[in-house]
Amino acid sequence: MAPAAAAAAAASVGALLRAVASDRSSPVSRGGPSIEDVVREEIRPLLKDWLDRHLPPMVERLVRAEIERVVGQALS
Repeated sequence: MAPAAAAAAAASVGALLRAVASDRSSPVSRGGPSIEDVVREEIRPLLKDWLDRHLPPMVERLVRAEIERVVGQALS
């Protein structure tokens, strides 16, 4: 990337970060949900579904491995 293009990109990102920081520290709200609120609400059912499908077998596997480790140590 050319130095001028890199400098322009860095300046744009810096301006965006300052604008976001300014909006977050401002006591005035725009009246709508933040992007974090929207993402949180959208991801909640996806995360719940993933946990419902994957957490029980994961816990069972980890507990089984720990029991085998403890029993192995006791028998040694």
